[in-house]
Amino acid sequence: MSTRRLRRILAPIGVTTAVVASMVVGAIQLTSAAAADATLLSLNKPALASSQELGESPPAGAFDNNPGTRWGSQWSDPQWLRVDLGATATISQVVLQWENAYGKSFQIQTSPDGNAWTSIYSTTTGTGGTQTLNVNGSGRYVRMYGTQRGTGYGYSLWEFKVYGTSTGTPPPTSGPGWVLAPNPVTGVTPSTATPPATNPPTTHHEFQANCAVSRSNLPDDPIVFFGLPGASHSHTFMGNTTTNANTTLSSLQAGGTACITPGDKSAYWMPTLLNNGVAVQPVDRQVIYYKSGVLDWRSVRPMPPGLRYVVGSPSSTLDQFKNHPGAVEGFECGDLTRQWDIPANCTPGSQLNVRFQAPSCWDGRHLDSPDHKAHMAYAVVGVCPSSHPVAIPMIEFKMAWPVSGNMSGVQFSSGRGYSFHYDVYNAWDVPTLAALTNHCIVGGLQCNPRGYDQYKPERGAALNENYVLP
Repeated sequence: MSTRRLRRILAPIGVTTAVVASMVVGAIQLTSAAAADATLLSLNKPALASSQELGESPPAGAFDNNPGTRWGSQWSDPQWLRVDLGATATISQVVLQWENAYGKSFQIQTSPDGNAWTSIYSTTTGTGGTQTLNVNGSGRYVRMYGTQRGTGYGYSLWEFKVYGTSTGTPPPTSGPGWVLAPNPVTGVTPSTATPPATNPPTTHHEFQANCAVSRSNLPDDPIVFFGLPGASHSHTFMGNTTTNANTTLSSLQAGGTACITPGDKSAYWMPTLLNNGVAVQPVDRQVIYYKSGVLDWRSVRPMPPGLRYVVGSPSSTLDQFKNHPGAVEGFECGDLTRQWDIPANCTPGSQLNVRFQAPSCWDGRHLDSPDHKAHMAYAVVGVCPSSHPVAIPMIEFKMAWPVSGNMSGVQFSSGRGYSFHYDVYNAWDVPTLAALTNHCIVGGLQCNPRGYDQYKPERGAALNENYVLP
């Protein structure tokens, strides 16, 4: 934690502040009836922000009903924080619980599509604390749009609660598209514990799956377009050598693998990179990390066979890709870092790299969902949400393509750089994955594909020299 952030958090926090507005649009006096009739619509809904101050202050931290987590912005104006309610709703109340860094001038806005915004509240004399705003508006998206900070810091909200009545129906958790796990995991409470200090210190909790391209330029996607060969954009497949539009867990388990570990028959795929229309493949084995995505890495358990999901979206905007909870460092090449689209030029002879992390919290009940994402969730400040309490390994793609120089003709088969996404279909040998997860992630090691930590050789390896269980 930075010294400047610690100083701000330890300063006195206001309890309740009356809203003194120079201009109020659609705001009315708070009544107990309004509060009683309203439903909390924003809890654990997808969140996006204009910026993020630190890794421990993500947008989702303001929508988890946890007073110990928050969203914090960079120290400039304007900034915004928005939530997607999932369906059009009538908004009757908004509660803002500011940390010391509050908004002096800000608006509460709604939108039907995340593009056109209507202000339903506005003030230029906000004083922070807890602000309960009785409003009248409608929309699927609600955001706080700040134009003047009340301190020299950014904007910081412990909670941003939106109340009202949704016109949509709650999303189903059964029916078409939902695939039940044969052995559901129930009764799990997400761990909030911090592992004790160790000597030597535990700095990593991960192992690598090193996998080469197994199939290329294939317009199949067995998760999104199962049973429909040729229906998707071109993909580059790694790992399992049999992946196609008709892939199932059984077919993967019966297939071969281009991973260095024979027990990893999982299928991994991503949009094909094109250079002036010509496919470019990653060279040699690529690094696919399996890490802890939660604070208490001791709570991570192996993912179940057949679990599959999509990470990111081919329809992402640049802002969505940049602020995605799985974003790590964007694209890199040569001396360029943190690029959120493919750079226009890369140092000749360099490679284009990208890193992107998957969600690591599972609902414990489904192997797939209609959108191929709803059964998975990202941890919020290192803790899984109660709706997805089971911590499993967090996959992180670290891909590299041999392209450099003029990059004007370089894009993915799905579009611009920020359309990058990938799919995972787990078909690990169960005992092998369990051994690597327990030895490396739960054990707090920085392992290679054998499950060996070169910095702690005394801990041994999970697999033998042939990358199989001893």
